[in-house]
Amino acid sequence: MTTAENGKTVKVHYTGKLESGDVFDSSEGREPLEFTMGAGQMIPGFEKGVDGMAVGDKKEITVTPEEGYGERRDDLVAEYDKSIFPEDLELEVGMHLQSKTEEGQVIPLVVNDIQEEKVTLDANHFLAGKNLYFEVELVEVA
Repeated sequence: MTTAENGKTVKVHYTGKLESGDVFDSSEGREPLEFTMGAGQMIPGFEKGVDGMAVGDKKEITVTPEEGYGERRDDLVAEYDKSIFPEDLELEVGMHLQSKTEEGQVIPLVVNDIQEEKVTLDANHFLAGKNLYFEVELVEVA
């Protein structure tokens, strides 16, 4: 029987939920998620949960922040002068923005607060600091 293990490419159907039961992501109605075990393409806790599964297996995986998107970090929240934003940009709390490092890496940001002269941006992943619950079905191993 073929099982998911390091170096193998796998396909899974999944539904990811928060503690509240709210779904944050799912492959329902889409192609299964494909990734190579051990290649660092997935959060560690998800990959550990899939490791050893056989085609057709279904299971529930709980991923802690340490094995998911990490704990929320206060140092990733910063205040900026409103003047650095384009004048025609209508900023709104909850708005998603992007910034680039000098090396060209894209950093997703969320607008947390808007004051008269300042804007607070958060670079934490939206799932940071949260336990994640996945329902997973392994559909293929190559």
